[in-house]
Amino acid sequence: MSAADLQVDGVSWGQAGGKGSGQPLILNATSFHVPAGQVLGVVGANGAGKTTLLRLVYRYAKPLSGVVKIGGQDLWSMTPRAAARKVAAVLQEQPTDFALTVRDVVALGRLPHRQGFAAGGKGCAAIIDAALDRMGLLQFASRSLGTLSGGERQRVMVARALAQDPDVLVLDEPTNHLDIRHQLEVLRLIRDLDMTIVTSLHDLNMAAEVCDQILLLHKGHPLGFGPAAEVLSSDRVSEAFGVEARLDHLRLGDRRHLTFHLNNDQ
Repeated sequence: MSAADLQVDGVSWGQAGGKGSGQPLILNATSFHVPAGQVLGVVGANGAGKTTLLRLVYRYAKPLSGVVKIGGQDLWSMTPRAAARKVAAVLQEQPTDFALTVRDVVALGRLPHRQGFAAGGKGCAAIIDAALDRMGLLQFASRSLGTLSGGERQRVMVARALAQDPDVLVLDEPTNHLDIRHQLEVLRLIRDLDMTIVTSLHDLNMAAEVCDQILLLHKGHPLGFGPAAEVLSSDRVSEAFGVEARLDHLRLGDRRHLTFHLNNDQ
């Protein structure tokens, strides 16, 4: 696996027509830089623009303004196949009706690396096995995807992205559907992977623990970017989520922990 830096400069997005349509932008001009191998956590309330931003990063939607660069190269200057070798995504929506085995689904991650109709060789098989093993899925390799639980399917989608061997990995709420054990395993994976990662997370304390940088969005605007200790202040979190946020210091390791309370006027 490899990593590349991610540069996002002034990207925005909105519904059909964008600026000239009279419709408000869903994501206003947003910029940030993620050095190779670091983890960016994107946080904010529902409707803040997190999923929209991720779609721009993994080339599902084209920005109305600005540019997304991976390793210094404009993502939209690449062919779709070349872009798929650079960035992979694991989404919240999970397929349930694939008539494919778990191994078949993970093998789809190798398609951008194949030439024409050539089948994958021993190298591809080894990469697929490694991805299955890393996500604890070898025992499910011959099972149909539709027979798995939501958490198991989520792990299959992560394994498929790992098999894609991208420079940048985008994870949209990767701990959804997972029990506590597998949440911890995915978080450990995020910390251990040698690639640049952009992930949206609902749990701010979890984001602060595993991410090198935090991007806080509020109603389609960036409210802060930088280390968690700087961005996730009580005042900023209170503004972004419409709650009273309090920052407590835990005795163990002097860790910071956010707690949340409804405002009196809620």
